[in-house]
Amino acid sequence: MNQVTYRNLKDAFDAFNDLKILVIGDSMIDSYLWGDVDRISPEAPVPVISKTKRESRLGGAANVAINIKALGAQPILASVIGNDGNAQVFKRLLGTQRLSKSGIFESNTRSTTIKTRIISHKQQLLRIDEENSEELDQPTEEAFLNHLLYIMEQAKMDAVIFEDYDKGTITPEIIKHVTGKARELGIPTLVDPKKRNYLNYKNVTLFKPNFKELKEGLNIDHLTHKDYDKIFSALRVMHKEQQIQWILVTLSEQGVLISNSQNYKHTPAKIRDISDVSGAGDTIISIAGVAMAAGLSPWIVSEISNIGGGQVCERSGVVPVNKKQLLEECQLHIPSLD
Repeated sequence: MNQVTYRNLKDAFDAFNDLKILVIGDSMIDSYLWGDVDRISPEAPVPVISKTKRESRLGGAANVAINIKALGAQPILASVIGNDGNAQVFKRLLGTQRLSKSGIFESNTRSTTIKTRIISHKQQLLRIDEENSEELDQPTEEAFLNHLLYIMEQAKMDAVIFEDYDKGTITPEIIKHVTGKARELGIPTLVDPKKRNYLNYKNVTLFKPNFKELKEGLNIDHLTHKDYDKIFSALRVMHKEQQIQWILVTLSEQGVLISNSQNYKHTPAKIRDISDVSGAGDTIISIAGVAMAAGLSPWIVSEISNIGGGQVCERSGVVPVNKKQLLEECQLHIPSLD
């Protein structure tokens, strides 16, 4: 990754507008059904909900694309969806968000993931998941991989983000060939991992597990959020064995820790009135991807990402980062880009 020197943060944030980011991963529809409960069913001891409102939103990797767009960059979302009715809803939502459909691959052997949450009086009563979580079958994997490599060749991307939700879109073969192509093109690759592929991500630029994913991925249970030296010792093994340049671990209320194979830096979280932590991880990987594509130092990237992740936790629901607000707070807390 080639670092770029900017006069100040505003110039760096302005540079976001010239970037293209490929987001590869598991996309889904988050559906919400709100209603009132005022009786128990005579058929079984379960509440009866009277529907008052239904809403569908983009989720998973699509939420990362929304955050990238909010930062001013141009995302291309690359996901496998089904050839079904929910796919039509998904594409309509892409249009509403003004996101490109060029990276979307429809498969007759998959279904479009939809998660339906039934909510009454601000309490979630039930969630219904309709999904395939198996890895792509070989013909679909091969076709989707060719689709990805074509986009990388033709669209001149500035970074690649793997947004992995363990739903099967990202496979070891896709990881290997896409990271290889990214190295050939000289662009950074970033990973928001889950357990299935945790050890398959090799030769990537930045790897961003949360603390729980770190412990599960490495099968260690003796760490705490404040054991920074011990966390770094575990990360050094990953740096060596998986040839990962940078690892950014999110530590909830303890902030973030970023490391290379020699050093680490812990950045505490700012004191905030936390409303909802949903989507904070998506925001952090989005900011990191755009900032690294812009050529900012990874040490600075971790500070900006930490601030952005905290900001979205102050708002209810899954909401994208506010670029203007992010810049203003970064200018207060990051005095220099050195």
